[in-house]
Amino acid sequence: MKIRCTLVLLFTMVMATAQSEYEPSKINPYGLRNPNAPEQLDDFKPFIGLCDCDSERRNQDGVWTEPVKMTWKYKYIMNGKAIQDETLKEDGAHSGSIRQFNVDSLKWYVHYYSSTSATPTLSSWEGVKKEDGKIILYKPQKNPNGTEGFSRLTFYDISKSGYKWIGEWVDTTETITYTFWKISCTKRGD
Repeated sequence: MKIRCTLVLLFTMVMATAQSEYEPSKINPYGLRNPNAPEQLDDFKPFIGLCDCDSERRNQDGVWTEPVKMTWKYKYIMNGKAIQDETLKEDGAHSGSIRQFNVDSLKWYVHYYSSTSATPTLSSWEGVKKEDGKIILYKPQKNPNGTEGFSRLTFYDISKSGYKWIGEWVDTTETITYTFWKISCTKRGD
């Protein structure tokens, strides 16, 4: 009976480790990409860790606000099969996303949440990494006058030292563009 209990305990410990071996830990504070995860998780590999950023938004009257300092943190979740990010802003407005790559559609699905408003359904964008290295995500969204279009989010100038991000409204042909948010980030040496 004692041997059987020891084997059950050992099996339980092995299974628990296998279910969480790629999660953030003391050794790997941002987790690791699971080798069984889609290779596209590497699209966000340069983002993993902490960045110091400046965030600028456009007011209702179209004037840009003063930049707000923020920390943007990326880590692997779901045992290394997805990515979560969190922003901690100097102004107290925090947000985050869960990023999953779907191998059937070959698209990223990004679900966004914010401390400024709890919603019953999370906003979501979908998109891909382009050949030029940009990651572009879209969500259908009308502009204030009712014109059909998209909220387009673009990560660009991606390198080991940081990246830039821009939020825009674009019409369905992407000929009309209105920038509503800009973020510039520098990677922190962890």
